[in-house]
Amino acid sequence: MTHPNIERVRVSLRQQGIEAQPVEFAESTRTSAEAAAAIGTTVAQIAKSLVFLANGQPLLVIASGVNRVDTKKLAALLGAKITRADADAVRQATGFPIGGVAPVGHATPLRTLIDEDLMAFASIWAAAGTPNAVFETTPADLLKMTGGQIADIKEAPKL
Repeated sequence: MTHPNIERVRVSLRQQGIEAQPVEFAESTRTSAEAAAAIGTTVAQIAKSLVFLANGQPLLVIASGVNRVDTKKLAALLGAKITRADADAVRQATGFPIGGVAPVGHATPLRTLIDEDLMAFASIWAAAGTPNAVFETTPADLLKMTGGQIADIKEAPKL
């Protein structure tokens, strides 16, 4: 029996004409490293969905699994005070638990920023509603399904 969250993602993808299919794993795909190991891909190809609050309003940031989000860059880009959403705020905004936040199928539409580094890949993997489900997609389809804006949102590497 498919988890209702995974079904919500599947329906959302289908409604948008996206051919991606959620895949469930026995092991956790909660973190980028766990997801990459389960799938057999690189951590950079994991599109992690993170929820921040911009002046108190939920904001979805989809980042490459190897990148940390620079909240100062987000603040400058949006002209807003940025804070990380807690687990309750994440679930309220998306309907998903942390570690399973999909880029689609949210409880309410969310403004979305997409890490420009994800655009370099032919395929990427995103969470599909639970901490052990993912789906493969393309950067172009990620843009289409989210209505997201490509942005430079990663922290500079520490030297």
